[in-house]
Amino acid sequence: MKSINLFENWEFDDKGPHADPLYVDRNGRAILFTLKPGQTIREHNAQSSPFYVIILGGRGIFTGGDGVERVVGSNTLLVFEPGEQHSVHALDNLVFIGFLHGAPGAQITSPALSKTDEVLR
Repeated sequence: MKSINLFENWEFDDKGPHADPLYVDRNGRAILFTLKPGQTIREHNAQSSPFYVIILGGRGIFTGGDGVERVVGSNTLLVFEPGEQHSVHALDNLVFIGFLHGAPGAQITSPALSKTDEVLR
């Protein structure tokens, strides 16, 4: 069993959204996202996986494939279907975890050791 504290070491970047892979292996990914108020993750999709989002703190506007903007906050689960376009705009300091199925060719990463903005591109 692995254990990761989800409420410590949050990093916010003045330049834009920050993504921190918490755990990655060939079966899936858990990524911690932090955004300052006004920061946005542009519309994109996860072509081959559903994207599950759990909001840990703050509020943001999440837009799904239906184009409807929804203000959501802590303790909310969002589910985006494979290939569903989605975007995020932070209203407060926003923190959420995104879960995706599969990561072909991925190497296992230890909790919070590997930091990248690749998931935002």
